[in-house]
Amino acid sequence: MSECKLDKNLKMCNCSYEPCSRKGVCCECIAYHKRAGEVPACFFPDSAEKTYDRSIGHFVRINS
Repeated sequence: MSECKLDKNLKMCNCSYEPCSRKGVCCECIAYHKRAGEVPACFFPDSAEKTYDRSIGHFVRINS
């Protein structure tokens, strides 16, 4: 398994939730949001991400 490239991931991460412990650790972020029935921030444009609505329904609405 390859090493997590935290520095590179952080440069691309648009998550604006500052206390997030998973920021830049994509494998943990994806697993967390999957368990919650959500989509990670990086799947949303910045304007939609800032609403903190990570629901699948929100993702579908903005991408339809």
